[in-house]
Amino acid sequence: MMKKTALLLVLLFFISSTTVVALSWAYPFVVWNGNVYKVLDESVIEDEIGKKIGKVKTKPNDMSGRYYGDASNAYPRGTKYFEIKGISNEEAIAVEVDDNQWKKAVFVHEAPFHWMNIVTKYIIPVIGVVIVAILVAIIVLLYRGRKEANS
Repeated sequence: MMKKTALLLVLLFFISSTTVVALSWAYPFVVWNGNVYKVLDESVIEDEIGKKIGKVKTKPNDMSGRYYGDASNAYPRGTKYFEIKGISNEEAIAVEVDDNQWKKAVFVHEAPFHWMNIVTKYIIPVIGVVIVAILVAIIVLLYRGRKEANS
């Protein structure tokens, strides 16, 4: 009896743990500057395209749906964002979907908080500055050491 119960429990464990879940998104979106924009099936003509303002840098997690930074659920990393002349960036931006083809993306809501936003926006730049400062200090110390050794 005990062996049958153990076998049944193991079998149930394997059956229940093989379930695969993937998200289905309600609409294609891009995230820029802490805001989520819904990408419409509305083209933007080249004359309305302003300067480049950003690009897709991350993808959402397919299982949890969580994302951070400039992300998109529909476009690959490197997809560029542009301002649309005459429209505030808080209202809409243009997403380059192909060479010289842009779609309008309208503001939907602010992006949810994610701790990686703080890391990528504040901590990584500070670490970069510290590394540069250390390298400069090492170069200055080596230069002074050589100068003193030659005198």
